[in-house]
Amino acid sequence: MPEPVLRLERLSKSFGSVVVTDDVTLDVMPGEMHAIIGPNGAGKTTLFDQISGLTAPDDGRILFAGADITRLPPETRALRGLARSFQITSILPEFPVLENVALAVQARTGSSLRFIGRAADEAALNLPAMAALEQAGIADRADVRAGELSHGEKRALELAIALAMQPTLLLLDEPMAGIGREETDRLVELLLRLKGQLTMILVEHDMAAVFTLADRISVLVGGRLLITGLPDEVRADPEVVTAYLGEQME
Repeated sequence: MPEPVLRLERLSKSFGSVVVTDDVTLDVMPGEMHAIIGPNGAGKTTLFDQISGLTAPDDGRILFAGADITRLPPETRALRGLARSFQITSILPEFPVLENVALAVQARTGSSLRFIGRAADEAALNLPAMAALEQAGIADRADVRAGELSHGEKRALELAIALAMQPTLLLLDEPMAGIGREETDRLVELLLRLKGQLTMILVEHDMAAVFTLADRISVLVGGRLLITGLPDEVRADPEVVTAYLGEQME
């Protein structure tokens, strides 16, 4: 039995009297696409913030590749292979698409400290950046200003930026938010092609996408894990239907 890529042990976080994550214990296995779903306010984003290092837990441990990373800053986690694609895009709109990705390669490799000076002009940055764009399916948009991309293309660019970090674990925070059905379908196809190449955790409200992509699903309600199981098990669980899926699957 392989060791988990990520292990959460009794992770808890409160803001004042509000408990946001409550004793969350979860294993994510190598190569798995693991979805975390739940109603608004369930604690999903706070859980992602704790995994990525933006928010420190009050209690519990986070183990990544067997090492305790609970108190490590986000940049150290990223260099160790933990990348996050945010719900709100974090691209540089005035920079070309390729340079957005080249800057991520630069951050990973430390090949240059120059920010201004067209990082993508350097072959050592350019080549892996183009490879990441190929993976994300938007290599043909390499020379376009990032701000001119469609919403779906910006999601793909954000994914390429994350892939350029060569992550072991990729956190996907509502990648389908704000994009139409056609672009959602293209993004689902892209993520299906990436499945098995790296471990991914998906937070998403689009249940059609979740049940198409996920190997396992964890349901978070009120900060607590209600169930973790295979998609069919989760879909059939009466507590899950009552708490969340009833309205989502109508």
